[in-house]
Amino acid sequence: MMMKHKWKRRRLSSSQTIMLGFMGVIALGTMLLMLPWARAEAGGAPFLDALFTAVSATCVTGLITQDTATYWSAFGQVIILCLIQVGGLGVITVAVFITKLSGRKIGLMQRSTMQEAIAAPQMGGIIRMTGFILKMVVLIEALGAAALLPVMIPEFGIARGIWYAVFHSISSFCNAGFDLMGIKEQYSSLTSYTGGMAVNVIVMVLIVVGGIGFLTWDDLKRNRLHLRRYRMQSKVILAVTGLLIVLPAVYFYFYEFGTPVWVDMTTKERILASFFQSITTRTAGYNTVDLTQLTQSGQMIMILLMLVGGAPGSTAGGMKVTTLAVLFATAIAVFRRRPNAHIFGRRIPNDTAHYAATVLILYVSLFLAGGIFIGCAEHMSIVPALFEAASAIATVGVTLGITPDLCVASKVVLIILMFLGRVGGMTIVYAALSTKHPYVSEFPQEKIMVG
Repeated sequence: MMMKHKWKRRRLSSSQTIMLGFMGVIALGTMLLMLPWARAEAGGAPFLDALFTAVSATCVTGLITQDTATYWSAFGQVIILCLIQVGGLGVITVAVFITKLSGRKIGLMQRSTMQEAIAAPQMGGIIRMTGFILKMVVLIEALGAAALLPVMIPEFGIARGIWYAVFHSISSFCNAGFDLMGIKEQYSSLTSYTGGMAVNVIVMVLIVVGGIGFLTWDDLKRNRLHLRRYRMQSKVILAVTGLLIVLPAVYFYFYEFGTPVWVDMTTKERILASFFQSITTRTAGYNTVDLTQLTQSGQMIMILLMLVGGAPGSTAGGMKVTTLAVLFATAIAVFRRRPNAHIFGRRIPNDTAHYAATVLILYVSLFLAGGIFIGCAEHMSIVPALFEAASAIATVGVTLGITPDLCVASKVVLIILMFLGRVGGMTIVYAALSTKHPYVSEFPQEKIMVG
């Protein structure tokens, strides 16, 4: 009786709730995609293909084992799009919205979970923030779809053009990278629009807006162009995002697309391709050029950009731009022999620096372990294997074209990396250790030399 009573009193932590929520959505998506009418041809999809697709869509990654446009039926594509939308918003955000619509009271535990899910600094006003997020998502995705209609309808007809505009708007905003352009050429992504100004600009804007985070939207709404009033976090996100768009784009333009391989590209195509590849590697998953034609230096730069990712509390993945900023600020503080890091005139707590270093080690360890495993299992060179692993752990979705041909073990590794990358490695750790008792004593201190 005592054990039963203790079991009833145990509650799931926020980390456990988030993790189980994603697992539940993935399980449901897998079952739906295995239905016979989810596949374009007769018969249901194999379990591994359905699971891989469900994980990739829910974790807004974009890696695929089967071409989305030709393998899945209209029903299957709708299921994939729903998984993308839920995964982009976050399972908890959707659950809170449904709870609110049903008229039920949202308790303290749900608010705490919501705070962690969207990386909000405080619990106060979290329900208002949820409503703001949902309204903005609907508005931005609708505007994106409307902007794509003049391109999609003339090319694909009215019905299919509308569907393609909606699908690619949601997929772009959620940084998912799923596309329906396989009807032109399988696994072609957006390579047929290398010089298409409208598609490039619309998709890039949607990717960036989705990747800067919900709290940054709130700052933009409240303070407009008064940058001094912004939260320090929003300033960091906008500044680092800008740098990580412009600097790689300059490299791609002058070096990668300046080589003889791309001699047929016009100046307009080089500019668009440079910015698009710089932006898409921040967890979007589309590509407008054949990435296998890039040099290994260019592919390694894309790997680094993938690992950084977007902003916390956004539709993007990766370690997050704020983690990179905190690590650099901490390094500068060490160089200057300061006790704390400083950014935009604000002191960064030491525990934040510790957390950033832990996230870096966790992501790099998972990335290297996954890449080395895939390289050994597939007997391939290390760069394509590392590229695939980075794309999975950072929930990006760009690929060098090896995903469909990987063995079962490599696909399982990618599934694990995608799940860890979307839910968050630290969330998994906290979920596993949430019932452990905190330490109430400390060991004796002794210095160790580093560096």
